[in-house]
Amino acid sequence: MVKFQETPNPNAVKCVLDRAVAAERRSFFSAEQAGGDPIASALFAIPGVTNVLMSDDWVTVGTAPGSDWKAVKAGISRVLREAP
Repeated sequence: MVKFQETPNPNAVKCVLDRAVAAERRSFFSAEQAGGDPIASALFAIPGVTNVLMSDDWVTVGTAPGSDWKAVKAGISRVLREAP
């Protein structure tokens, strides 16, 4: 299950999960940086995603200004539901 929380940044959303997805804090600012991380790579495949921060049972996803939040959140939910 994924719960979305607003952040002070209008171009970012915090996603709280019911399980851990990262043993240690990791941040990625490009798809290339995320190349070795399957969850972050899948999140960068969502149109508009610009950065990903992961720690324990939460993920914060940043987007380009003007991104379609409905589509972004649907993609995030799918990726995080399917994540190991």
